[in-house]
Amino acid sequence: MSIESFIRTVCVQTAVYWSAPVADGYGGYTFASPTEISCRWDGKKEIFIDAQGREAVSKAKILVTEDVDEEGYLYLGELDDLSTAQKANPKLVEGACLIRAFEKTPMIKSTTVFVRTVYV
Repeated sequence: MSIESFIRTVCVQTAVYWSAPVADGYGGYTFASPTEISCRWDGKKEIFIDAQGREAVSKAKILVTEDVDEEGYLYLGELDDLSTAQKANPKLVEGACLIRAFEKTPMIKSTTVFVRTVYV
């Protein structure tokens, strides 16, 4: 079994993902419509390097099966759990976490197989 197949096998939880917000032209921002992604949400704290190059401690380390944006949000749950307002703004969702770091590590001797790790 390849590592990518293994990761897909262990990513049995569902998370709601909002990509990083974009400027709305009026001094605010908006989020794209959220999507559901497969993950393995591990609630243990871990030290990581943030986008500014500083050491930080995560609330959770999450394996995902697709790329995500730093500054986006993840919520362990399903879209059906959320109201229309919450779907439009993850900051209204209790338990939604800011993606503070995203790592995409290629496997040895591969340019197409990656391990994707998110720190919130």
